[in-house]
Amino acid sequence: MDNKVHVKTGDTVIVINGKDRGKSGKVMEVSPKEGKVIVEGVNIITKHKKPRKQGDPGGLIKAESALYASKVQLVCPKCGRPTRIGHTINKGEKVRVCKKSDCKAVIE
Repeated sequence: MDNKVHVKTGDTVIVINGKDRGKSGKVMEVSPKEGKVIVEGVNIITKHKKPRKQGDPGGLIKAESALYASKVQLVCPKCGRPTRIGHTINKGEKVRVCKKSDCKAVIE
């Protein structure tokens, strides 16, 4: 099975479907094995935390949860639009490029 994900940690992405559709944020973590990503400020869940030590606060904590990488699309840093990613060879290196016909910017 192919465990590649089209986004990297630090990329700015936008959610293209689901309850958080239209929200954008920075990728904090990528899990290629599961095909999931964690995006800053997106897919917020509530966790119940029990205090472990004396003085530790317990209660409800809001945290980002993982969502499938297929639900996010990279935002091109040059044109600012959500785009698919293409690959080209540039000076002996494989680089990611914007697939928008009027942009074609190198992403990195």
